[in-house]
Amino acid sequence: MDFGLSEEQQAIFDMAYAFGQEQIAPHARAWEEAGTIPRDFWPRVAELGLGGIYVSEEYGGSGLSRLDAALVFEALAMACPSVGSLLSIHNMCGGMIDKFGSPELKAKWLPGLCSMETIFSYCLTEPGAGSDAAALRTRAEKGNEGYKLNGSKSFISGGSYSDAYLVMVRTGGDGPKGISTVIVPNGAPGLSFGALEQKMGWRSQPTAQVQFDDCLTGLDNLVGEEGRGFSYAMAGLDGGRLNIAASALGGAQAAFDQTLQYMSERKAFGQSIDQFQGLQFRLADMEVKLQSARTFLRQAAWKVDSGAADATKFCAMAKLYVTDAAFEVANDCLQLHGGYGYLADYGIEKIVRDLRVHQILEGTNEIMRVITARSLIGGRK
Repeated sequence: MDFGLSEEQQAIFDMAYAFGQEQIAPHARAWEEAGTIPRDFWPRVAELGLGGIYVSEEYGGSGLSRLDAALVFEALAMACPSVGSLLSIHNMCGGMIDKFGSPELKAKWLPGLCSMETIFSYCLTEPGAGSDAAALRTRAEKGNEGYKLNGSKSFISGGSYSDAYLVMVRTGGDGPKGISTVIVPNGAPGLSFGALEQKMGWRSQPTAQVQFDDCLTGLDNLVGEEGRGFSYAMAGLDGGRLNIAASALGGAQAAFDQTLQYMSERKAFGQSIDQFQGLQFRLADMEVKLQSARTFLRQAAWKVDSGAADATKFCAMAKLYVTDAAFEVANDCLQLHGGYGYLADYGIEKIVRDLRVHQILEGTNEIMRVITARSLIGGRK
């Protein structure tokens, strides 16, 4: 069993890391203060082939694996978890369209998605249907003019910012089998947005409620088949969970690297604080968490790429473990900086704020435990 990266995989990581350090890190605090990411940034991302990571080359994508993507998002998050995670959501939409869409739908939407002329948001969560996603109530009625949507989606990254919205809607009866997936372009009649949310972290990402009031979208914007939308959404979330975990890992690694440097320079009682054994033990514990999280994450990505039957369970377990471990590491890094860790100038407090939400979105870590436990119990029957 080979745990090392291939030359190509290492090159992918190095490319994404260099881009992040050059094009994201110098602007991360300014973009957070502005509450948005400049639109002219995204074409630079697309030039590297990161606008359609999972999309086939036929439609302008890169056709990379889930493990490749995990490397990309870990590397980008070392510059800013918020920026990298918005890109992850865009790519999750691209992967779903490429995997489940008709050839006509893919030809219509994927070239713009890959060039990032069209930025996508993923719309599943509703005010009354968070962890219980199958209970969503946004409805789409099919008519001669297209699908008419009524309802709302909450906590949508890119809400009011994106160019298109991949929306899970109810076209049939109650339960998961009544759900379909449609694309709603920005500017569609009846599409509106709530006020921008004021958040603890991920502040550079505009986040808002997405509202549908007799909102019309064309019949040709249906993704795949009616009634299959929930399964499409869950399949997309497997990859999304890997990416969110990778972004958490990258943020924690950046905090850890900075803390090692700080501790070698900070003096107390006549020596640098990295010479105190009690603090060395804390560093060792954090390194173990980071390395075990990285191994677990890459195993889960390999499971998805190889089509393993237990891939969903491993994605859930990796998302749970990695995001918890990453937040713990980042929080410990803040503590080891003392009062300086609490100051914005050092960047650690931003990482702590950004990583906290990784334990909540793409399915809370409580739901990851439910998925894991059900797979164990179901497997015994």
